[in-house]
Amino acid sequence: MQFQFVRKSEDIIIGGETVSPGNSKLLQISIDRLPTGTLIDIPVYVFNAKKPGPHLLVQAGLHGDEVNGVEIVRRMLHEKRFRVERGAVIAVPILNIFGFIHFSRDVPDGKDVNRSFPGTKSGSMASRIAYHYTSQILPQIDFGIDLHTGGGQHHNFPQVRYTKGDENSKNLAEIFAAPFSFSSRLIKGSFRNITYRTGIPTIVFEAGESMRFDNYSISEGMQGISNILGHFNMVGKLEPRYAKRRDTISLAERKWLRAPTAGMFIPEVTNGSAIKKGQTIGMVSDTYAKKAKKIKAPFDAYVICINHQAVVNQGDALFHVGKVLQ
Repeated sequence: MQFQFVRKSEDIIIGGETVSPGNSKLLQISIDRLPTGTLIDIPVYVFNAKKPGPHLLVQAGLHGDEVNGVEIVRRMLHEKRFRVERGAVIAVPILNIFGFIHFSRDVPDGKDVNRSFPGTKSGSMASRIAYHYTSQILPQIDFGIDLHTGGGQHHNFPQVRYTKGDENSKNLAEIFAAPFSFSSRLIKGSFRNITYRTGIPTIVFEAGESMRFDNYSISEGMQGISNILGHFNMVGKLEPRYAKRRDTISLAERKWLRAPTAGMFIPEVTNGSAIKKGQTIGMVSDTYAKKAKKIKAPFDAYVICINHQAVVNQGDALFHVGKVLQ
């Protein structure tokens, strides 16, 4: 790829604690406390090698109900995959602790942490989480991987998203090598927005759906992270591979196909499959089998997300499809 990160061996300081080169440690970023008085901290694993190299952030649980990413980080910690030979890895298995313990995307006041960056020291709970995380983590990293899933019952086929116009994030996406790759717009207040503004290339890996483990998605995420660790010579050869890879498919135009009416939703294609213009890919039927409306592909494309909700309302997003980048 066209870029490298060069950082000398140095101390990493988070939450007032120091991790010197050649050491690893579990640190905490203090955030808030529950009404019971129980303190809530963000757990941060730091692996700091003796040899110089890039500093990589791998984070999950920015939305508390997106458990696939949490499991990706947990498995890689369990298998000691972050014990790097060069540079450093900062691994955060659960960023939004409040959302995680409430099985929720948001924090208890209903705000989305991933719409609250860079945050303020005296703001809402979501804003304070964003503030402390931004101020403690961003100065320590060169690039990042943000792990997510589809919201609700939307199942994302494993895909990596990068920022349009940011060649470094595009290159990171190519190294990660998920089944699908495409640029997506920056959302105000998102983590990727603040890292872009501060010159830190960040990619978002989306795979699976909330509150449900998907082993294929988890394997793809672990493989993508391993690809990046290997590319930057942060670790030795990692075997065996977690996922048997097909070539990454780069997508251009994307479109959500919505329910033409309310009723029972029956998909007729599998997630990740190729579809042809005019092909019937699903239907919505009333519960009495009197009426049904077909959903047809608007162009040749790939299916990258399917709604697993069986009963839908008119206008609900059912399929996310994308054209191949020419």
